[in-house]
Amino acid sequence: MITFPMRIALAICALVGVGILFTFQWPGGLEAVQRGYRGTAMVQLFNAPTIASELAANQLPAVLPPVHAGPPASVVYKNVQVLGSLDVGAFTRLMASITTWVAPTQGCAYCHSLNNMASDALYTKVVARKMIQMVQNINGNWKTHVAETGVTCYTCHRGMPVPANLFFHGASPSTFTGMAETQTGKNVVSVAAGLASLPYDPFTPFLEQDYNIRIEGPEALPDGNRTSIKQTDWTYALMMHFSTALGVNCTYCHNSRQFADWSQSSPQRMTAWYGIRMVRDINNNYLDTLQGVFPPARLGPLGDNAKVNCLTCHQGVYKPLFGVSPVAGFPELGGKP
Repeated sequence: MITFPMRIALAICALVGVGILFTFQWPGGLEAVQRGYRGTAMVQLFNAPTIASELAANQLPAVLPPVHAGPPASVVYKNVQVLGSLDVGAFTRLMASITTWVAPTQGCAYCHSLNNMASDALYTKVVARKMIQMVQNINGNWKTHVAETGVTCYTCHRGMPVPANLFFHGASPSTFTGMAETQTGKNVVSVAAGLASLPYDPFTPFLEQDYNIRIEGPEALPDGNRTSIKQTDWTYALMMHFSTALGVNCTYCHNSRQFADWSQSSPQRMTAWYGIRMVRDINNNYLDTLQGVFPPARLGPLGDNAKVNCLTCHQGVYKPLFGVSPVAGFPELGGKP
């Protein structure tokens, strides 16, 4: 005889089963791209329906035609601390474009006081100025990662005032679980690591700080290599983030027969190496320097500013916007003046 508690348990199991069923990706429409010798697992798998939806979500907005007219913006407007050398026409076009990229609903009032456009009273204007400098730095000094494709505000913001994928310093797991492994950051659901029980925050040590990511020793036995399994867990959590952020698997950068060997790795591994250092530069020299500018509502649980990771730009595809250059029509963002 099935009792009432048993019926409740069966109903819960059925709901969980349905949830798991819809978590998996159906194999129909899979396309394999060979990236190495056959039989060595050097294959990238792409799901055609997923790619179709990603293509739709990675389209650039319409670009305003170039305009060059008038004296320098710093002569016409007050308090132009960045891009003041642009003529008024080009400056106005860029401001209108930034509005489309970042705050299409709020308009100019998102950063400017409409009664006094020169005022820095709104924190968003101070942040926007720093972000323009950051974009110039990325395009000018990190071509080893962004090449000539470059970035604009739209690369991360996608029409939203706050980008969708950011990270904050998280509270220690010891504050919300009693498990023995809490001090390693494990045994909690790690969204960053693909919902695994790996360390929940691989971003702070590797993408803000410069902890050593490479932990594999060159010898068969330890022979002086003191890295531990716990350190390996942190590295693996970061690798899971890379895979999720770019929509690829390990062999996009690594050779399956020898993951550690740079000479056998794909060129994308070097691009990723520079990307890690670029993200650290962004977080340390731009976003962290704005501490005290953002209001409390924009801070994390420990009071820190938001920071970027790989998903912020890539948004699940191997090249942001599938490699279409957003900066091509905006040379003023192409590098430091």
